[in-house]
Amino acid sequence: MKYELINVLKDNDIATVMLNRPEVHNAMNERLIKEITTCFKELASDEKTKVIVLTGKGESFCAGADLNWMKSMVMYSKEENTRDSRLLLDMYETIYSCPKPVIGKINGHAFGGGVGLIAVCDINIATIGSKFAFSEVKLGIMPSVISTYIVRRIGLSSMNRLFITGERFSSEYAKEIGLIDFVTEKDDFNSMVERYVDQLKSSSPKAIKEIKNLVNNYKKMDIEKYKEFTVEKISELRVSEEGQEGMNAFLEKRRPKWER
Repeated sequence: MKYELINVLKDNDIATVMLNRPEVHNAMNERLIKEITTCFKELASDEKTKVIVLTGKGESFCAGADLNWMKSMVMYSKEENTRDSRLLLDMYETIYSCPKPVIGKINGHAFGGGVGLIAVCDINIATIGSKFAFSEVKLGIMPSVISTYIVRRIGLSSMNRLFITGERFSSEYAKEIGLIDFVTEKDDFNSMVERYVDQLKSSSPKAIKEIKNLVNNYKKMDIEKYKEFTVEKISELRVSEEGQEGMNAFLEKRRPKWER
């Protein structure tokens, strides 16, 4: 599919999804949200894609909501606002539940809903000097839709404080609270991303999918049901094609087929 507001670059089994509105710091409008959602749904079902990298073009990762889009919302009815909020939720949930591993290549600042895009990635790598904020409170609203994903990353206490202050914080602080996994100099940025792409490519695609599902179910299930779920899942994977291949490759001191 051809996109207007994102670039999708494929290099063998790696797909890079780049927000392509640098003139407005990759701010989100309805079209961009729909394109991201559609793109991730397509990549989720693409058997050739093993790893997805999400990044932004230019100096910013994502500035949150587009100002012109926000202006149009001022006159929206509650029903119209609900529709737009569901579009946002669908985008975040599509990325979060994607069976492929998603690396957030955080190339610059991110605010509001842009931080939500970071929270739904599996591994986040940011450059030194990047700034972040949940700025919605300064507009009399709140970062409601993204809260489900933010709390999984940074916990309730940090979320509460940063939501009510709207303060800006650094990439180093974002790493301290768990939003970002690694902070690098710009010169090392690409090599750090490539290092984790290689790490993920050496992992079993089916196991990655099941691990993401495992983590998600821990948040949803009663603990006793979860324990039974873990027993069933490990038993299932041990007898699966990739499970058998991985264990035999280890015993035979060779690379498994998915690495070739």
